[in-house]
Amino acid sequence: MSDTPAVLVQQLQKRYGSTVAVADVSFQVEPGQIYGLLGPNGAGKTTTLHCLCTLLRPDAGRIEVCGIPVNENPKAVREKLGFVAQEVALDKVLTGRELLQLQADLYHLPRPLAQERIAAVLELLGLADRADQRIGTYSGGLRKRLDLAAGLLHQPQVLVLDEPTVGLDIPSRQAIWDFLRQLKNTGVTVVLSSHYLEEIDLLADRVAIIDRGKVIAEGTPEELKARVGGERITLKLQEFAPPELAQRGAELLASLPFVQKVVINSAQGNALNLVVQRNGEDPLSQIRACLEAHGLEIFSSTQSRPSLDDVYLAATGQTLLDAELAAAEANLGKKK
Repeated sequence: MSDTPAVLVQQLQKRYGSTVAVADVSFQVEPGQIYGLLGPNGAGKTTTLHCLCTLLRPDAGRIEVCGIPVNENPKAVREKLGFVAQEVALDKVLTGRELLQLQADLYHLPRPLAQERIAAVLELLGLADRADQRIGTYSGGLRKRLDLAAGLLHQPQVLVLDEPTVGLDIPSRQAIWDFLRQLKNTGVTVVLSSHYLEEIDLLADRVAIIDRGKVIAEGTPEELKARVGGERITLKLQEFAPPELAQRGAELLASLPFVQKVVINSAQGNALNLVVQRNGEDPLSQIRACLEAHGLEIFSSTQSRPSLDDVYLAATGQTLLDAELAAAEANLGKKK
């Protein structure tokens, strides 16, 4: 493996007017890794990838691709990169094969080599039997696969994917996940952004969790979950508990020696999100006994091992879904 990182991002910053899109993002991707950027919409993932792919010039920081500085030599960087944007923009009148031939011409691939590579990517992505049909007849999953094929045609060393499976059904998402695993086995480095916890957990060798333009946690998925430690318990005292009731319950439970953290989750009806350390007894039974001793009952509860969502919760005080909902509400408010 080369000593030169496939991607190096150091203290990246980018503003749009008075809006800070990326405040401080740093990460490093080794050759042959799948590296995930996880965070809610509006966290700065797409802006980071656009700076990486030479589509935006950063205000500060340094980015290198295969040792090449992005700002100083963008043309050489583009030769190393394949980029697949979140929004699929394909000409519906062309056939899949014609679209790939157009892409090959844009990269000045000699015609014999282009035909060889087109056939290879069509086969690789399971599109060979649909190659001569118009793109307008393709499903969303097939269009995304064709977009991936176009990004791979020039055989990039680094493939950058912005939300590669957003809006796709489960079989289409699974097909793309399988393809990315195959691609990694060939030595291609993959950088992908996502707000799907399962996607990053299943695919990424390492992950940077981004919130409000900053990296709040970085490491392998297992390392990040191990740092949080303990088990997760989510419980409700009522289906929609009043704030004062949730606060009382949180104060009672925080006093228990095995409870490491309590967060009141207002987006979930003032549910109590607990991090607990098992001490030989069932923690939920002890929690129930504590609450009942003070005249409180549990309306509902769940218990699980740590997840990447718990990593996000521990760092920000809200779940990734809560952050998504808050961002959606904020965007809706701006449009009114």
